[in-house]
Amino acid sequence: MLRWIRQQLGFDPPHQSDTRTIYIANRFPQNGHYVPQKFADNRIISSKYTVWNFIPKNLFEQFRRVANFYFLIIFLVQLMIDTPTSPITSGLPLFFVITVTAIKQGYEDWLRHKADNEVNGAPVYVVRSGGLVKTRSKNIRVGDIVRVAKDETFPVDLVLLSSDRVDGSCHVTTASLDGETNLKTHVAVPETAVLQSVANLDTLVAVVECQQPEADLYRFVGRITISHQIEEIVRPLGPESLLLRGARLKNAKEIFGVAVYTGMETKMALNYKSKSQKRSAVEKSMNSFLIIYLIILLFEAVLSTILKYAWQAEEKWDEPWYDQKTEHERNSSKVEYVFTDKTGTLTENEMQFRECSINGIKYQEINGKLVPEGLTEDSPDGIRQSLMKEEELFLKAVCLCHTVHISADQTDGIGDGHWHANGIVSQLEYYASSPDEKALVEAASRVGVVFTGTNGEGMEVKSLGKPERYKLLHVLEFDPNRRRMSVIVESPSGEKLLFTKGAESSILPHSRGGEIDKTRIHVDEFALKGLRTLCVAYRRFTAEEYQEIDRRLHEARTALHQREEQLADVFNFIEKDLELLGATGVEDKLQDKVQETIEALRLAGIKVWVLTGDKHETAVSVSLSCGHFHRTMNILELVQHKSDSTCAEQLRQLARRIKDDHVIQHGLVVDGTSLSLALREHEKLFMEVCRNCSAVLCCRMAPLQKAKVVRLLKTSPEKPITLAIGDGANDVSMIQEAHVGIGIMGKEGRQAVRNSDYAIARFKFLSKLLLVHGHFYYIRIATLVQYFFYKNVCFITPQFLYQFFCLFSQQTLYDSVYLTLYNISFTSLPVLMYSLFEQHVHPHVLQSKPALYRDIRKNALLGFKPFLYWTILGFSHAFVFFYGSYLLMGEDTSLLGNGQMFGNWTFGTLVFTVMVITVTAKMALETHFWTWINHFVTWGSIVFYFLFSLFYGGIIWPFLHTQDMYFVFVQLLSSGSAWFAIIVIVVTCLFLDVVKKVLCRHLQPTSTEKAQLTETGSGINCLDSMCCFSDGETACASVRRMLERLMGRCSPTRVNRCGISLNSLCCRRFSYKLEPDEPAAIDV
Repeated sequence: MLRWIRQQLGFDPPHQSDTRTIYIANRFPQNGHYVPQKFADNRIISSKYTVWNFIPKNLFEQFRRVANFYFLIIFLVQLMIDTPTSPITSGLPLFFVITVTAIKQGYEDWLRHKADNEVNGAPVYVVRSGGLVKTRSKNIRVGDIVRVAKDETFPVDLVLLSSDRVDGSCHVTTASLDGETNLKTHVAVPETAVLQSVANLDTLVAVVECQQPEADLYRFVGRITISHQIEEIVRPLGPESLLLRGARLKNAKEIFGVAVYTGMETKMALNYKSKSQKRSAVEKSMNSFLIIYLIILLFEAVLSTILKYAWQAEEKWDEPWYDQKTEHERNSSKVEYVFTDKTGTLTENEMQFRECSINGIKYQEINGKLVPEGLTEDSPDGIRQSLMKEEELFLKAVCLCHTVHISADQTDGIGDGHWHANGIVSQLEYYASSPDEKALVEAASRVGVVFTGTNGEGMEVKSLGKPERYKLLHVLEFDPNRRRMSVIVESPSGEKLLFTKGAESSILPHSRGGEIDKTRIHVDEFALKGLRTLCVAYRRFTAEEYQEIDRRLHEARTALHQREEQLADVFNFIEKDLELLGATGVEDKLQDKVQETIEALRLAGIKVWVLTGDKHETAVSVSLSCGHFHRTMNILELVQHKSDSTCAEQLRQLARRIKDDHVIQHGLVVDGTSLSLALREHEKLFMEVCRNCSAVLCCRMAPLQKAKVVRLLKTSPEKPITLAIGDGANDVSMIQEAHVGIGIMGKEGRQAVRNSDYAIARFKFLSKLLLVHGHFYYIRIATLVQYFFYKNVCFITPQFLYQFFCLFSQQTLYDSVYLTLYNISFTSLPVLMYSLFEQHVHPHVLQSKPALYRDIRKNALLGFKPFLYWTILGFSHAFVFFYGSYLLMGEDTSLLGNGQMFGNWTFGTLVFTVMVITVTAKMALETHFWTWINHFVTWGSIVFYFLFSLFYGGIIWPFLHTQDMYFVFVQLLSSGSAWFAIIVIVVTCLFLDVVKKVLCRHLQPTSTEKAQLTETGSGINCLDSMCCFSDGETACASVRRMLERLMGRCSPTRVNRCGISLNSLCCRRFSYKLEPDEPAAIDV
């Protein structure tokens, strides 16, 4: 604890240098001068609270909200000074809200603690004292040798020491880190690769020196010094030696590695964003409104205080009138930018071979046979028992030019495997670093050319059951500049062959033979179908050519300086004068209705950004196939930049191109490296380019970079509402950073779901979530916020006006029980049911017309104009309440036939009664979707108020020290004048509001209101129950119907003569079009 405090104060920084030295198996030097470095333990902490800081931290966060802080101040003021109202009136609701919120947040954090404990308590095996010791994940220390078995995830960041393979290699999938489910190959240094047993590893004496932890998943710099007898061997360590926490071991029975980064210092943890408190645009708007109302309230309080002392300064008002001791979601709406992952979110990540072009002829696969285009399996020419020479060479190229591996469990005994009648081997389980390669090798195996694995330096292939062995001489790895990969092999006949595959732009220009023009046409056709395309070519070498190539490759690979440049030159020298064999078309299967969903979002005015860790070509291909990029769209690229100057120049060129071609749509492709440069010093220019693009694709993105992109948009001057959606742990930072985070329950675990605001099963549900539920949510929450302000303005303003008639003596207009129950009981349920059930437009209409979402963008319903309207409406209604009642009782308070006079409590009760009825009826006016629950709580709230007032005023309560309200309500209801005043005041308040709504709908209807009228004409019920009118019907008729309904004189027979059903006035329970002979449904 003391060390932690010293670290926080900066006196004891955890890392004293830029590198860390790790003694494998924690065999420290025996001299007394060595001081071990301090490293973090292996605990992962994603929770926000602890038992000790929950109460203070949670209270601090809750009282950061303006509303909670405001009521806290009011409560404290009521406690500290003598006020006419009880502190319970503000303290009880505040305590309820704070308690419920704390319980909810505490439960959510308890779930995070539970998940952390499961991860930290997972069993692992470490090598200690010459044997394997089972321990918990949290107990792993830096320097421990950890054993990981097949299909297990790595508990820490490990440097690979050995595996069960002779060459010390293993394959891992990093789906939870960068979203890629492809296999990646990692290798150990030769000196440790031979140590495949616990006993051998226990004798290892070595030291690892590496950089301090950083978030970059693709960068690792270090070296290992191995003490071998009397000499020390130094080997470099790079990303290919580092196994990251969260990755999963594949295609190896077990591996051993030394822990270099643990706990919150692992690259996975460094790419996670800490859990933060999200605040919606609705809450921000509400805070602004609260500040305005607070200013108004302070003005009223100051004015009342000044006038009070001004009145008391006159001698005749020295005494007060009374004894002062006797009275006491959210954001799922308004989204403007959607940031989505690709793998597992837009796609199923399942590649399927569809078509190919061989020697200028298009083929498709039908039941395990290659059939030329236009033929079927039943055609006479479509059945062939053997492959043509060109076809066989093409398929062999596909089977040899790849990084595919076969499951270790299947490599034994492949030669004795089961074969089908046509000579094809039974299904093998392939692993590959590229899903395209896996799909192609599997397709080749189905049509007769089967890759059966590697054996030392050999690659084994069976062509229609005939085994062939090719010696692998060199692999020319793929890189994004060349956009191709190649292998040099020696055929069984001793011939040296080069097989190359890659993008058509990198293969066709280097080809000098084959059907180049026809293949180019076929590639374009494949691309138009949304297929991922690759071209395949080959070259034969003479013995002299191969010797020259072998020499140059050896020199380049052993160069200490400019190795990458030399290799690039040699690769270009080798990969020329190619003979084109053909092309392939592979489909990355999209999730269902992805194209329709993206198009709906675009019509709704929402820009979609795809953020993925995939390669540039893969990401662009999927963007085209899913509709994120259109074929007619001008694709701009900002990729492969390594300096600020080149990046800035490219950005300026892109900006000029967009300005010159402003008529057409543009799409932008940017990679992670270029993005880092653009955000460093050219953020404004980059944002200008992005805003002018219809779609943006970011590839090769680290998880933390995804979050930075989201933050960049969030903090831009426009302050747009952002939404992030993903399915893997690599998307967690992005999901937490966005205003709205959505997790998809996919194949990559539940980490994204656990850290999201909403969880859905498929990407296609996003359109319904935003366009329907988001629309409903915003309408509900916007009306709820404005209505709460409105009804409290109506509530407080008469109290302020009353002070002018009681010489500002703090005399209350309402009884304290009414003060407490107004917001808790009398007016709470109607707006609560509204916020739960309101549907102002049918869901089908909202989903079929995405453009309606534009009506709620930019926080339209919580802008200044709606706020001003509701505020003026609240003040005007309050004035009518107060002065309407004053006109009735101001001059003559004897409203009963026996001449009995009413007092100030009767006057206050009259104002309160009118207010409760009016604000409840106002909520009824705003309700479009009527169910029996709405009817029950709306009209039931008014009935409950009357029953409660009769009960409360009809009994002498022994625990109350005053009985001011005794028999007051009964006397008020005994007066016919009071009933007349209630009706007139309520109608006066609501009439102008109804007229305004009808005229606005008739003269300047919004798109949503037009859609409501369309529903009426199409047979879908008109939902605006009090303000809709059909074509040809006058506005006055609509007002008459509303008043009839409000006064209780609206009958089904009367309404049906108008051509619409009572259901269209009160509720909506069906959405189909009525047939001419079908009766109208009456459903209340």
